[in-house]
Amino acid sequence: MNDKVITLDQARFGYDFITAPFLPEGEDEYYLRNQQNKRPASSYRHLTKTEIESLEQNLNSSPCWDDVLVCEPFDPSLIRNSEFYGLIRIGKMDKSIVSFHDFSVPVGISNSRIVSCDIGDHCAILDCAYLSHYIIDHHVILYRLGEMQTTNHAKFGSGILKEGEDEEVRITIDIMNEAGGRTIRPFNGILPSDAFLWGTYRDDQALMRIFEELTEKTMDKRRGYYGFVGEQSVVKSCDTIKDVWIGPGSYIKGANKLKNLMLRSTISEPVQIGEGVELVNGIIGSGSRIFYGCKAIRFIMGDNCNLKYGARLIHSFLGDNSTVSCCELLSNLVFSGHEQHHNNSFLIASLIKGQSNMAAGANIGSNHNSRGNDGEMVAGRGFWPALSSTLKYDCKFASYVLIAKGNYPHELNIPLPFSLLSADTKESRRIVMPAYWWMYNLYALERNSFKYRKRDKRKVIRQHIETEYLAPDTVNEIFEACDLLCLWVAQNFNRAHASNEEQKNLILMGKDLLLNKASEVSSLHVYAWGLENSNEPVEILKVVEAYQAYQEMLLYYGVKTLSAHCLATGQSIASFQEKEAIRREDWLNVGGQLVPASRVEQLKADLKDRVLSSWDDVHHTYDAWFASYEEDRAIHALATLYQALGTNQINNGQWEDLVENVARIRLHIENQVFKTKEKDFNNRFRESTYRNLAERDAVLGSLDDNPFIQESRQITEQVLLQIRSVSFA
Repeated sequence: MNDKVITLDQARFGYDFITAPFLPEGEDEYYLRNQQNKRPASSYRHLTKTEIESLEQNLNSSPCWDDVLVCEPFDPSLIRNSEFYGLIRIGKMDKSIVSFHDFSVPVGISNSRIVSCDIGDHCAILDCAYLSHYIIDHHVILYRLGEMQTTNHAKFGSGILKEGEDEEVRITIDIMNEAGGRTIRPFNGILPSDAFLWGTYRDDQALMRIFEELTEKTMDKRRGYYGFVGEQSVVKSCDTIKDVWIGPGSYIKGANKLKNLMLRSTISEPVQIGEGVELVNGIIGSGSRIFYGCKAIRFIMGDNCNLKYGARLIHSFLGDNSTVSCCELLSNLVFSGHEQHHNNSFLIASLIKGQSNMAAGANIGSNHNSRGNDGEMVAGRGFWPALSSTLKYDCKFASYVLIAKGNYPHELNIPLPFSLLSADTKESRRIVMPAYWWMYNLYALERNSFKYRKRDKRKVIRQHIETEYLAPDTVNEIFEACDLLCLWVAQNFNRAHASNEEQKNLILMGKDLLLNKASEVSSLHVYAWGLENSNEPVEILKVVEAYQAYQEMLLYYGVKTLSAHCLATGQSIASFQEKEAIRREDWLNVGGQLVPASRVEQLKADLKDRVLSSWDDVHHTYDAWFASYEEDRAIHALATLYQALGTNQINNGQWEDLVENVARIRLHIENQVFKTKEKDFNNRFRESTYRNLAERDAVLGSLDDNPFIQESRQITEQVLLQIRSVSFA
């Protein structure tokens, strides 16, 4: 018969969780459950005749009381009006109260139907209509639940297959591309770094097979694992919870539907899920919170993330320390520190490399403003599309690109970091101001690093993150941008002077013009082709100032980074220069962790050579990268100074000049930070809403007490001390 509702023998209800052919010979259906439950079997006992009579007097029932086991102490009066099916094992239960945030209930079980569960010490299970195949740890509160059950093929958010399952039921996540060309398989413990490697190197078929193999090893394929509720967890007023692994300390209230999830909660970093939430096929990192009607399907959330106010997260990986509210994210890989708070924005089919911010009305999506659904966008760290900005896919942006309000009707490739992209509607032309952040918005640039450090509340760091805006990834982009500025200056200068040269010579010519004929270049209109897929060139503003700003950034990064490392390791600048092979390598942003590209290539080789055989091995490699990061970055900083100065060795006199130059730059940064905030305080229109300055200061705080300004001053003191204290010889 094909009836969807069938009749079962009441005597077998709660049994046969694992059946042939999935039950190994010589094992009973509880063999995996017994491995999961760490409590010794000898600590349980059968009910006495008196206890059974007391239970039945309290309107409890079971087809087989022999399969209801308890621990000492046990008080049968604490169980009322409940049904028990299958093997039930109950921990210590005596007259006491368990309380959480002023919600206090008596220990015991009432008005519930319990099917084949293990219940820990001092738990309260009240008004649970259907609780099936769960192991519940100590001091747990379950209150007013409709359905909470585990199937014998539960995968708890993982993208593996259990015995006997078809490929079509596998859970995958289509990151970075809606068409599914960059699909990954989720697993417990997956990091943005893993997803980046898996989603990026799609042309390496051997590597893709290895990633699949590693993922299959992360979870047992055998059927019959029970769901779990960790100690100190509270689950109340939920409709449906199915195949959900609930880590210790979790707090879940008012959820509509939770299915096939892994909650990586810990006592110190609990996961919280609130009212109206519907979550299916996902992994939720420790310390993360999901509230107020959010919907998430086929998703991964990193640690210390927030999903709030009806946000939709679909086929996406949201990195650590991110907050998303009200909006929609579909098919994305977003590194740590993403902020998107507004109801009318969406982000679709993208790779965002962290510390990003999406403004209201920003429409960033592939098939919403392009012909196909296979478009993509890649943006470096600090990506910031402003109010009501719309992009046409495919697009690529360097780090810290600010996109001004406007419609961008053509595909874009903006390789200039720290730039402002805007649209000239009169001329129907796009305009880029390179190094805009450094020249005009140092307050925001410095505050970006400050706020992401402050928002990192993770107790356990699994994904390593770089929050400094000047780091190997952005510095390498600056070098590329400088060459492009030189090239474009020369091309536009030659066009005006009817000259023609090869590209290498043009770059040298442009550099000479920028350094020696700045006033002449300043009067030149500089246009660049190849940044936009249209017949119109993109206008490049303030090339002289931008080039000078980029050079300042290189020197500031190089001296500051090298000094800090040498001081910390007790080396002199001269001795550090004795290292072999000082060269500026290519670097990659791997999930928020910056690493030389050569190390990534070695990782790929080690995987294919079976030197690494598990995802844990891969994660240990990331940790080894991070342990070498300070040294790698210092080498990169020295190579940066060599290239910026046009030398292969820095002498004592040059170093002294660099120190004084960088000291001036740092003082300028601090001054700009203060002046920017001071303009806000001195704005007479801003004062118009206050009766007097005292009221303003009571509301906003005083300028000198601003925590960011105070930290900026501390950083200045620290930088000046480091660069002036480090020994050259």
